[in-house]
Amino acid sequence: MTRHLFGTDGVRGKVNQEPMTAPTLLKLAMAAAMQFKRGNHRHLVVIGKDTRLSGYMIEPALTSGFVSMGMDVTLLGPLPTPAVAMLTRSLRADLGVMISASHNPFDDNGVKLFGPDGNKLSDETEMQIEKLMQNDMQQFLVDPQHFGRATRLDDAKGRYIEFVKNSFPKGLRLDGLKIVIDCAEGAAYKVAPAVLWELGAEVVSLGTKPDGFNINKKCGAVAPEAMMESVVLHNADLGIALDGDADRLILADEKGARIDGDQIMALIAKSWKDNGMLRGNGIVATVMSNLGLERYLQKENITLHRAAVGDRYVVEQMAKAGCNLGGEQSGHIVMSDFNTTGDGLVAALQILAMLVQTKKNASDALRVFTPVPQKLANVHVTTTTILEESNVKNAIAEAKKRLGNQGRLLVRKSGTEPLIRVMAEGDDEALVNSVVSDLCAFIQKAA
Repeated sequence: MTRHLFGTDGVRGKVNQEPMTAPTLLKLAMAAAMQFKRGNHRHLVVIGKDTRLSGYMIEPALTSGFVSMGMDVTLLGPLPTPAVAMLTRSLRADLGVMISASHNPFDDNGVKLFGPDGNKLSDETEMQIEKLMQNDMQQFLVDPQHFGRATRLDDAKGRYIEFVKNSFPKGLRLDGLKIVIDCAEGAAYKVAPAVLWELGAEVVSLGTKPDGFNINKKCGAVAPEAMMESVVLHNADLGIALDGDADRLILADEKGARIDGDQIMALIAKSWKDNGMLRGNGIVATVMSNLGLERYLQKENITLHRAAVGDRYVVEQMAKAGCNLGGEQSGHIVMSDFNTTGDGLVAALQILAMLVQTKKNASDALRVFTPVPQKLANVHVTTTTILEESNVKNAIAEAKKRLGNQGRLLVRKSGTEPLIRVMAEGDDEALVNSVVSDLCAFIQKAA
């Protein structure tokens, strides 16, 4: 069976269009309840969300589905995705739900599901839920006396703030550091500035006035330019840009230069290896990570394992390889010693700890390798099945030949949008740009 509802990161789409409609989401909750109701105990699901206006429609639809199946619901309000993963475990819940479309614009939304262990669901479990949704749910509804109850956890933000602070080395503080934090008008708009301030930093906050429509709009990790400019304007020591659900980050040094997830992983990997903290003598990155990262890790005798795009695939590969560090170039950084999914704030604190301990400027500390030229472009298509056509396969094979052994080509369909993503990298920048441009034009014409 092929998944139709779930993509790379849960269920996602335009709001009030399938599958992001109230009836479908109600049924999704009912099916997820059937999947995770095991035993005779009182079952619990926790639900968090970001700041999109559509959360007011999705949250009650999901709540109704769970309650009608006899599951209690604890509502967390606006909180980062990693907070939901953490609280799922902390509250001994049977299921965790995050309502968010991550870095997408406000008119998209999505649902991410976490199992009792705080991990995102496997492909197999998602397929089982899809299969359950094909049933007539009427026969599975509980009697009125067995309805679940919905309550709000008033101190959810405080619990997450303390959890994040506990990932910072004991005895260290951020006194004397000025930090720009861009919360993308999203889920971390309250907790992120609070964490930095409570650890002693002088905080310049951006993206902390969500109105339901402005999440990720010219701000945050997908548009870090405002943060980068603010670092220079305020003479700050570091800039941090989170995305809408705060499971990824992009940094800027004191000169306003961008630092991506590959550099962050390289820095943490080297530091952890030196301190004896790096398990498995390796890290997990995705097929999108830069060849420069791979070469740097080879020189440091650190193994690089590559996984499919999506932080849940990174987590699965980390478990197989026995690693405690992994992530994506886009800024998802997973540190299994702390959490089960990408956590932008926890990752930022790891970098800040290094800056405090080494007393180095960010520009000296945070760029540990030189990336090879890399070009990524997206082709909008009506259907991603175009990649299965023989003429497109031949064009991809020819593009790989052009790059030869000194480059790498990756062509894949997006798991969250109707896009074909084309990425090439190699030492010859002009050749890389040419290959991507020509292949994108071919796919666009074929579509």
